[in-house]
Amino acid sequence: MKIAASVAAVMLAVAISAPAFAQQPAPPAPSLYKRLGGYDAMAAVTDDFLRRLTSDPNFARFFSGHSTDSLKKIRQLVVDQLCAATGGTCVYIGRDMKTAHAGLGISEKDWDTSVKYLTATLDELNVPAKEKSEVLTAISGLKKDIVEKP
Repeated sequence: MKIAASVAAVMLAVAISAPAFAQQPAPPAPSLYKRLGGYDAMAAVTDDFLRRLTSDPNFARFFSGHSTDSLKKIRQLVVDQLCAATGGTCVYIGRDMKTAHAGLGISEKDWDTSVKYLTATLDELNVPAKEKSEVLTAISGLKKDIVEKP
């Protein structure tokens, strides 16, 4: 009889505490960074995107004259910025966008072309529509600091 009473007491305790467990908040949704695939995905996006930009003769003026080492640094800064902007643990240590792009004469057309290339990169890498939209939304906030002329 004592065993039955003990089992009943345990079952009662579980039943009483069960609602408390059910009311626990859901764990936070994974960050965009994790949903995209983490650091390797940021690097893949950056590499493909920069390949598209540097292959376009209209963008040569932005990349010519840089040493191989400088181009590697630009790549790393883009990876770090994309990582940080999507909720990753990277730290972007570069200059702010307004300072970094001042004097380059980036036009609205240049911006639109770069967004087209980024979209093509995300499509090529099979980034789902929701995540692609979130990346493009995050990047769109930089436009005001990068575009200098209509």
